[in-house]
Amino acid sequence: MKMIVHDLQQQEFEGWINGEQGELTVISDNGTIRQCMGCFGCWTRTPGVCVIKDGYHNLGELLSKSGEVVIISECMYGSYSPFILNVLNRSISYVLPYFVTRNGETHHRSRYDHQFVLSVHFYGGDITGAEQETARTLVAANSVNLYSLENNVYFHNNLQSVKEAVL
Repeated sequence: MKMIVHDLQQQEFEGWINGEQGELTVISDNGTIRQCMGCFGCWTRTPGVCVIKDGYHNLGELLSKSGEVVIISECMYGSYSPFILNVLNRSISYVLPYFVTRNGETHHRSRYDHQFVLSVHFYGGDITGAEQETARTLVAANSVNLYSLENNVYFHNNLQSVKEAVL
């Protein structure tokens, strides 16, 4: 399954997905996503499932079924947009609360015996070199924490080039 997580307005994204795309899940902002409360209920009370029932409660499970995760985000100071950050925060149920040391770093243990390819497409007309370097470092760290097979980072000046690269 391929999962696309994007911060585009609905009218901007309409028409991007045409015809048979196989198994595809699209995560977009429908205005109902709530902020992660940091309660760790997805680890303790309802393992693997967020306790907030707003339609985004199964993000960890969706990651576990994806062969490729594509993130489309406006580049904001070398980071993701607020919606994308919130989706990533709400996906913490993808990992376990227990720790493991890898390459001298402490990380959460994987909940699922699964890996995916992480591709991030940042867009914006004025992304500086420093912001690009920060974004690459951020995506690499996310890739390690999410146990992804590999990560790819792309920068685009406009949405048309994002569309051409993603589809």
